[in-house]
Amino acid sequence: MDKEQYYKITVSEQQRGSRLDLVLSQALSGNSRSFFQKLIADGAVTVNGAVCSSKKHKVEPGQEVAVRIPEPEPLSVEAENLPLDIVYEDADLLVVNKPKGMVVHPAAGNHTGTLVNAILYHCGDSLSSINGIIRPGIVHRIDKDTSGLLMIAKNDSAHNSLAAQLAEHSITRAYEAIVYNNFQKEEGTVDAPIGRDPKNRLRQAVTEQNSKRAVTHYKVLERLGPFTRIEARLETGRTHQIRVHMAYINHPLLGDPVYGPAKNPFGVQGQMLHARLLGFAHPRTGRYMEFESGLPEEFQQILGKLRRMR
Repeated sequence: MDKEQYYKITVSEQQRGSRLDLVLSQALSGNSRSFFQKLIADGAVTVNGAVCSSKKHKVEPGQEVAVRIPEPEPLSVEAENLPLDIVYEDADLLVVNKPKGMVVHPAAGNHTGTLVNAILYHCGDSLSSINGIIRPGIVHRIDKDTSGLLMIAKNDSAHNSLAAQLAEHSITRAYEAIVYNNFQKEEGTVDAPIGRDPKNRLRQAVTEQNSKRAVTHYKVLERLGPFTRIEARLETGRTHQIRVHMAYINHPLLGDPVYGPAKNPFGVQGQMLHARLLGFAHPRTGRYMEFESGLPEEFQQILGKLRRMR
């Protein structure tokens, strides 16, 4: 079981005047603002060493915010009848199209409304047990604010096969993103190790310290003035990989408050990143299967605005 965790954050210039609960939820994106509002009310958050009990407190650059996250209570996951966009299903697996804003599996602050709650209702007991009761059937994840395709294993044999394909980098995963700034070249590769940010334990970063190799291949799909629509293909699958790599080469994702500007001209909440293409060998037949998901409405609307501005 996870132990109590303690984190420190130094407020940046971009975060000047932001609410304390918002800064915390942006820095630790796996938890909601309401989760941090409760911690603030419980006296678990300090600003420059003094307990701050106001969730509306406005932070200033250079302030040190510390948060103590208590040991999580054991979770029991309930099946919920939630909308589920099923792209493919058979006796061994599901391919689902996750909407932006949906968390993949329950965690502190997100006990309900997750993809796992939905697939438990849909599949009942027909899910792999390898990742335990919190992540039944979950072979890989995408972030809460990333939309697109995910594969779900219905049994342990399928789970092992799909996990092995992920480990050997044989699964096709292509994403579309809108990023800041223009590219000099039409395509390229970022081969830079990713690990926990040594300066901010709540983020990932390109670092040589306690990191793993990470490789992202990208190409320009459309030049949109001060923004660019790109395709990014994952060779490896590190936490926040595309978001970290694009920020590393000065092309942070539009709407990403953790690795890019805190505010954007379109008021987008959450990164413009869509898992468009997913391909793998079927765990039972060995036949290669590939699925594609169209861009969500918000993504298309932002593209339309950028085209008109151009």
